[in-house]
Amino acid sequence: MRKLTYYVACSLDGFIGDPHGDATSMFAFADEEYMAFMHAEFPETVPTAFREAAGLVGVPARRFDTVVQGMGSYRLALDTGVTSPYAHLREIVATRSLAASPDPNVELVSGDLAARIRELKAEDGPLDIWLCGGAEIAGQLADEVDELIIKSYPQVYGSGMPMFAADFAARDFTLDGVRVFGNGVVVRTYTRKR
Repeated sequence: MRKLTYYVACSLDGFIGDPHGDATSMFAFADEEYMAFMHAEFPETVPTAFREAAGLVGVPARRFDTVVQGMGSYRLALDTGVTSPYAHLREIVATRSLAASPDPNVELVSGDLAARIRELKAEDGPLDIWLCGGAEIAGQLADEVDELIIKSYPQVYGSGMPMFAADFAARDFTLDGVRVFGNGVVVRTYTRKR
C-alpha cells in the first residue's frame, strides 16, 4: 500500500504562507547545506523548470512518483504559463474551476478527492504520493495523510494560511526523525498512528 505524504514548508507557528498563501520569505533559508540535503533526499520535488539548474536532470525519484495539489498551488504555475509544473511526475490537481486539463500530464479531480487518493494508494509501486498543498486540499485529505514531512523555517508569521484548513479533529502521529540545519531549518518526519 502506497502512502500519502504531506511534504510541506511552514513557519514556526504552523503557517504555510501569509494570508494569501505567499511563502517567498522562506526562500531566504535555501543555503548550500539545506539545498544539498533537499536535492539528495527529495529530488523529485524540484519543479521541472528548475531541475536542470539544480543538476537534477535524469536523477531518479527517491520518494514520490505522483504529486497532488489544489488549484491554488497549481494556479502559481499556470499564471507563469506552465501547465505541468512537475512534468517528471504524475500530476493530480483538485479543482472545480477548470473544466478541462490544460496539459495531458495533469489529471483534474473535481469529485471525491479522498476516493481518488485511496485508489492511488492501492496501486502497486515502490514510490509514494506527495501532497504538495495547499491548506484546503490538506484539510480535505487530513484523514488520508499517512506521513508528514514538515520543513519548519525559523520565522513566525502570526497569521496566514494554516497547514490544514479543516474542522477540529485530533489526529496522532509518531515522530520518526529530526534533521537540524545550520540555518535554523528543522525537518521533522512523522508517521500516522492508525
